[in-house]
Amino acid sequence: MTWLAAVPALAAAAYYLLVLVAVVQWRRPMACMPGDGRRPSPISILKPIRGRDPEFYQAIRSHAVQDYPEFEILFGFSNPHDPAMADVARLQTEFPDLPIFTHIVPTKAPNTKVGVLAGLARHARHELLLVSDSDIRVEPGYLRTVAAPLAVPAVGLVTCLYRGVGKSWPSRAEALGIATEFVPSVLVARLLGVAEFALGSTMVFRAGDLRAIGGFEAIADYVADDYQLGARITSLGRRVEFAPVVVETDLGGESWLETWRHQLRWSRTIRVSRPSGYYGYVVTHATLWSLVAFAFGQWWAGAAALTVRMAAGIAVAGGTLRYRPIARDWWMIPLRDLFGFAVWLAGLSGTNVYWRGRRLKLHPDGRLEPAGSTVAEL
Repeated sequence: MTWLAAVPALAAAAYYLLVLVAVVQWRRPMACMPGDGRRPSPISILKPIRGRDPEFYQAIRSHAVQDYPEFEILFGFSNPHDPAMADVARLQTEFPDLPIFTHIVPTKAPNTKVGVLAGLARHARHELLLVSDSDIRVEPGYLRTVAAPLAVPAVGLVTCLYRGVGKSWPSRAEALGIATEFVPSVLVARLLGVAEFALGSTMVFRAGDLRAIGGFEAIADYVADDYQLGARITSLGRRVEFAPVVVETDLGGESWLETWRHQLRWSRTIRVSRPSGYYGYVVTHATLWSLVAFAFGQWWAGAAALTVRMAAGIAVAGGTLRYRPIARDWWMIPLRDLFGFAVWLAGLSGTNVYWRGRRLKLHPDGRLEPAGSTVAEL
């Protein structure tokens, strides 16, 4: 009966074969809309901020230098003494002709980020709204690329993939997990027709659609605001489209404890947002199932699973994401997989998550509430 140990390894190999298929078939049909001579629609960029992320100024500056006919950037703070306000003031000085505004948005929303976004949306002048995390750095041509698909009425939200950059061993491990574990799951989900989710790295949508789903206020009680926004706009009969651009987040020099807390928060968030998908992730832990197969003498199954898993991870990281550190860190993939399995196990239970140094409680439906007297931060 030792052959049974080969079954989960072969299932994991099949999953990563799907990842390779998804890499080959990864299509962005709305990538470049045909030029029709029309001026691109103006955009309001909404940036809820709390604290200074690593490389924060470089991240916000990458938005300010975009070659786009008309856009504004609105920065929202719940704390009037936030240290990042100095960086926004510096940006205003460097780009005096660009509409850059700072708004203090007091909010009692359980998800402070979404509460701030609700306030910023009331000040936005344009119909197209762009929301992205405060630490996201973008490439030239980004605004044109992510706005183009919305020229098609059936498209309700545009999002994009992202890669991480780490300066410490823990943050390098987290960046590797994003590139070789998380993004492959996104590609497979799209391949299999699961298309109602968005990623917080970029979300572009129409203000009219936001109003139709009840505004940001309708999702202010949820931790997975990106998932909620994508699902609710999809419920209007529109679809979520991925733009052919990859943005970047700087993970800094975080510690193993910070990495563990980040990963566990994401894990528990996915569990309460998409439980069937979360439990299905058990098949994706190819390194674990390879070791099980090896332990029971099923070397061929273990070797097959590990080989396909490594190939798929390198293909996504190096090809789809252009994640250059994969040439240096590829050997860490099995070790990162085992860390990821430990996070997955921890995410099977528990309701508390840490978010920007605060402890929060998750409800089974994805809503959150303060644990004690705190509220959710960005």
